[in-house]
Amino acid sequence: MSSPLSSVYQDPALADILPSQAFSEGYIFAIAASPEIPLPEQWMPGLVNGSSSTLDAAKVNKLADGMMFMLRDTLSAMRDGKVLLPDYVIWTEDKSKRADAEQWLTGLLMGHQSVENCWQQAWLSAQSTCSSSTENETPTKRLTRCLKFFSSLADIDLALHARTGSQAQLFREKLPALYKQLPMMLTEYVTLAGELAALLPNQFESFKATE
Repeated sequence: MSSPLSSVYQDPALADILPSQAFSEGYIFAIAASPEIPLPEQWMPGLVNGSSSTLDAAKVNKLADGMMFMLRDTLSAMRDGKVLLPDYVIWTEDKSKRADAEQWLTGLLMGHQSVENCWQQAWLSAQSTCSSSTENETPTKRLTRCLKFFSSLADIDLALHARTGSQAQLFREKLPALYKQLPMMLTEYVTLAGELAALLPNQFESFKATE
């Protein structure tokens, strides 16, 4: 799994205080897709499971640099319209082999939760600047659809338990096709964030601050 975070996870002292690498990459994806990107000190602590107070300055810098490089690479991919889904997020019947995929999606959902206030502020701006229309879906409905989709694949076992026998069987049969729809749903998620970001004041300055 080659990414800017790989060197961070190769350091035992840093890996010990972090969730899985796939979770962290999904989390940072959500940060990058936020309509307004928060400052590092606002989102980075959300990825630290243990205490970083025992780390020396060099390791703290290594951790921060790895996360920022991951954020910048993700932002670059979003700007360039590249495939947003990591290679390891693929469907397989083997639960152990799809663990990274579920961890990435779980990280995305947790990352989204951490910047939910940014989305709420964007909604308020959208409501104040755009007239209501029945022809197009509201941003809230589009976002809800994306999050429900991600949630259903983030924990397959839980999704199956939440369904009745026939519903669970139908869901299981659709899983390969649902995974194929992930890139499209991620693009929708990022596109929606971009549309809302355009309505926020000073968003250009906030975006440039991450570059």
